[in-house]
Parts: sequence; C-alpha cells; structure tokens
Amino acid sequence: MVLNRVTYRRRLSYNTKSNKTHLCKTPGGKLVTHYSTKKTQISKCGDCKRGLRGIPAVRPTKLASLSKRVKTVNRIYGGTKCSGCVRSRIVRAFLIEEQKIVAKVLKAQAAKK
Repeated sequence: MVLNRVTYRRRLSYNTKSNKTHLCKTPGGKLVTHYSTKKTQISKCGDCKRGLRGIPAVRPTKLASLSKRVKTVNRIYGGTKCSGCVRSRIVRAFLIEEQKIVAKVLKAQAAKK
C-alpha cells in the first residue's frame, strides 16, 4: 500500500486562498505538491463594467512590472473606459455644446424682435 501523504513546501501551513496546491507526479514516480496561482480578473470599464480588450489579465504584481504601452490602449481614456463609453461621452459633449449654441442663437433672435 502506497502512502499518498504530501506536505507543504513553503512556510505557510494553513489552507488559505493564497496557499492552494495540487498533487503532481514527477517522472521518477514521486508525488509532490505544486502551488497554483490565483485566477486573474480582466480590467473592467469604469462606466459599463464590461471587460476591457487589449489589456492583459494578470496579477497586480505582474501588472506593475509591465511597461505602459502594454497596460493601456492608445486612445483617450485608454485602459480605463471601453471604446463604446468613450464614443458616447464624446457624442454627449458635442450635443451639449450644440444645444448651448442653439440656445444662444434663439436668445439673440428673441432679443432682436
């Protein structure tokens, strides 16, 4: 009968979220523990909360070591807002400015009469 008991290889001896392991058999037939990394989350848009495309889903420590061109998209609000939300913001700002101009023209016409 073979014992399948394995021990942790690191100092943390509690079954926490950061200490998850799985069993792995070596080519020599030994049963050892391999530590699994936490799952990553995709960066989300600040407005609609959808996943941002073009930005890697990595752990925060890895994200800190990546260069700026990898972490952003070459666009206004790149890396924080998705393209659809940026487009709607630009259109909204344009329409608000148009409304201001129309109101100013109507006010000038009313003053003439």
